[in-house]
Amino acid sequence: MNNLLVVPIDGSPSSMKALAFAIDNAKMYQDKIILLNVQAKYEGLHNDRSIDQTEIKKLQELKGLEVMKEAINMLNGNNIPFEVKIRIGIATIEITSEAKEQEARMIILGSRGNGPVVSAVLGSVTYGVLHLATCPVTIVPLSSK
Repeated sequence: MNNLLVVPIDGSPSSMKALAFAIDNAKMYQDKIILLNVQAKYEGLHNDRSIDQTEIKKLQELKGLEVMKEAINMLNGNNIPFEVKIRIGIATIEITSEAKEQEARMIILGSRGNGPVVSAVLGSVTYGVLHLATCPVTIVPLSSK
């Protein structure tokens, strides 16, 4: 297990609250933070040859960086070592895969994100990560101090 914290960022206030919590943890335990944004895979027409997949991936990476701009600024202002990663796919799978591949100490995420599905208690991604993760998961509520 490495001193790494995986923090999924989708631009929501909840994900930014989770990052603030992760920064406090990183300072306490000398952790490195992996900022992770997951972009949904483009599901175009199967025979649509006019769409360049390389161009789509570039656009997804730009979108991911734009979403993480505030988070990057937050980390730069706190002198915390970090890495920015953008993955493409299903959020729950990509988040838990990143944590497993990096042998992360913990995943820290907000209780709700900017996804299209709103659950009664927890966001659907948060719920999925809880069930798929192989490392500890900390869920930070938006109303936390």
